[in-house]
Amino acid sequence: MPSSIVENAQISHGIKVNRQQIIHQLVQVFLVGCMIGLTRTVLPGLASAEFGLAQQQFVLLTTFVVVFGLVKAAMNLFAGRLSERFGRRPVLIAGWLVALPIPFILYWAPNWYWIIVATVFLGLNQGLSWSMALNSKLDLAKASQRGLVNGLNEFSGYAAVGIAGLVSASLAVTLGAREALFVLSLAVMLLGLYLAICHIEETKSWSDEHAKQAEQGIAVPRKNGEKSESPAKSFKQLFAFATWQDKPLVALNQAGLVEKFVDALIWVLLPVYLLAQNISLVEASAIITIYGVVWGGTQLITGPLSDKIGRKALIVGGMWICGIGSYALIQTNTIWIWSLEAALIGVGMAMLYPTLGAAVADNSSAHERASLLGVYRFWRDFGYAIGALLMGLVAQYTGQIESAFELVAVSMLLSGLLVVLWVPSKRP
Repeated sequence: MPSSIVENAQISHGIKVNRQQIIHQLVQVFLVGCMIGLTRTVLPGLASAEFGLAQQQFVLLTTFVVVFGLVKAAMNLFAGRLSERFGRRPVLIAGWLVALPIPFILYWAPNWYWIIVATVFLGLNQGLSWSMALNSKLDLAKASQRGLVNGLNEFSGYAAVGIAGLVSASLAVTLGAREALFVLSLAVMLLGLYLAICHIEETKSWSDEHAKQAEQGIAVPRKNGEKSESPAKSFKQLFAFATWQDKPLVALNQAGLVEKFVDALIWVLLPVYLLAQNISLVEASAIITIYGVVWGGTQLITGPLSDKIGRKALIVGGMWICGIGSYALIQTNTIWIWSLEAALIGVGMAMLYPTLGAAVADNSSAHERASLLGVYRFWRDFGYAIGALLMGLVAQYTGQIESAFELVAVSMLLSGLLVVLWVPSKRP
């Protein structure tokens, strides 16, 4: 078992020199992604088949995503701060420990409210484990590799989301939905915990070295070429700075929040919409899998591309492509065209998703990065809650699920416009 703290070791930044630990961290993200992917299509299907939620009960249907978003957002907010105090590895392991009840609740849940309880634990797992796996890779990498690191991270996580969704849907057809969720979630959770305990090393020493280099003027400077030499800010000050004081960070945080409208739409309402068009659970899951796999795979291109050409164009283009794709889904009626539209949305997400995180890191000094990324991920995943609630209310009020798709399309277009206005074109 590796030591939780690296002592008396030569610290070198870079993906190549730290490739073994980065691979382990990518496996962690893949497994965390699997945990959330298992619930795609299968849980919305369970809502109607076993818990009696009619298709018009949109607000109740979206509650599990609302709760997930609130919990994950809160964990993102504090995970960075916790990792600065206790280290990355203990927080990662804690994320897997809180996932222990999930398989059993999904299997024995007597009503929909127990499913909501399971998503509380799922949100805790995602907020702690995913955040720490990303922070650790950023610790290990060079500052010039942040876009690539974010691309690799999101590729691993969201490819897993898509693949696990298809596997769980296929297994649900043969074993049953509850049995499939129980077997797969238990296996993923135990494997993730084992690997975290036995193969993950603490990376906070690499983060400290980043901060030391920044103080010496070696690392990439902050905005306008100025070094960050201000006194350390409290977490409250950092939250205020990123939320309403610094225009670029405000624009990036709101873009992160709004882009989660798309993922919430595809998670909770697209399966319901597709199943209502009389296609099978596996066919609906395959369409959603295309979205996840394209999103994940394309980030291997868009992440490092943003290191070369800058972040803004990719963010804005991705926001607008996702908006157009979300609207197009309700204007078509064949599996092949839905699949193409899902792929288009996946490309848009790949353009904006790793780039947003890298842009926030660009605007953060080394000793504040974990906290500012935590603030960003708080607002980003709070978008699950806001988006799912708004979509449920709009669909419930109008009586038409298509209204939720239209809401997402307009929101993405307007959010991208704010990025155009407030985020500098050149990467800091």
